Amino acid sequence: MIENRDRNEAIINLLLDFPDGLRPAEIARRLGVNRSTICRYANLPACIFQDDAGHWRIDRAKLPIEIEFSLDEALAVHLATRMLATRTDRQNPHAASAIQKLSKATARMAPLISHSLRLSAEWIESATLRDDLYRQALETLARAWAQARKVRILHRSIRTDELAEFILKPYFIEPNAIGQSTYVIGAREPDNALRTLKIERIESVELLDEHYTIPEDFDATSLLANAWGIWISDHDPVEIRLRFSPKAARRVSETRWHTSERIFELEDGSLEWTAEVAEPREMLPWIRGWGAEVEVLSPPELREMLLDELRRMNMLYGS
Repeated sequence: MIENRDRNEAIINLLLDFPDGLRPAEIARRLGVNRSTICRYANLPACIFQDDAGHWRIDRAKLPIEIEFSLDEALAVHLATRMLATRTDRQNPHAASAIQKLSKATARMAPLISHSLRLSAEWIESATLRDDLYRQALETLARAWAQARKVRILHRSIRTDELAEFILKPYFIEPNAIGQSTYVIGAREPDNALRTLKIERIESVELLDEHYTIPEDFDATSLLANAWGIWISDHDPVEIRLRFSPKAARRVSETRWHTSERIFELEDGSLEWTAEVAEPREMLPWIRGWGAEVEVLSPPELREMLLDELRRMNMLYGS
């Protein structure tokens, strides 16, 4: 006989394997108890509900998660939450709540780390912009992704400022430190074209009842492997060659900027940096940040982009 917490855990684990739910008789058979016993169960977790067809199902949005940390794991969580707090410009009450819970979970073992986690949560709550439209879009997309349900999206183009409405199957949600933004990657209907949409530009998102299946060969890590940030391309990645001055060489070599990068130290103390990047234009803000300490060697198109910006800056500042 399954009792109390063990019983609830067994039911949850069973229903997680059946997204469309199971009837009580089937749950009883699989757990090895009488059907009448299942029907008498009371005080089930809030994440279990009965649908109109009489199936017991899991509401993943209400599914509790229990976790324990070692001291080193707590430090890793601290670093991750600091990155989140310092790269988030919009309020996310769910992120703040999650960090508060992590703070409580580490309070006895590592009080100073716990205190830092609490401060990160407070920062996200108080020092960021309130954007209810973004929060609602993020919440709906999270449910769609978790439940494999399609969404109807109204998205504004940054290039044309026009609104486009379409059906999307969310495959992945990805943050991007550049621009402090969040993106959803998914297949757009009816052509199943893979799209990367900035969630901050979504004006409305409606959760639909229709389900979808993510292709087995979809791998977000591989898809974004050549991206500088979030941009992906149907074309082969482009080889980027940069030469950094001796003054910047050490700072460049201290950090791994891209998974494909290679660094060659030159005799004069400068270094040549190369990488295979999906879309070179996405690198422009980073390259600009090095100023005169970096020279673009190739591709010619990227070099010309910077030269064009230099000409326009000279005109702007009257130089």
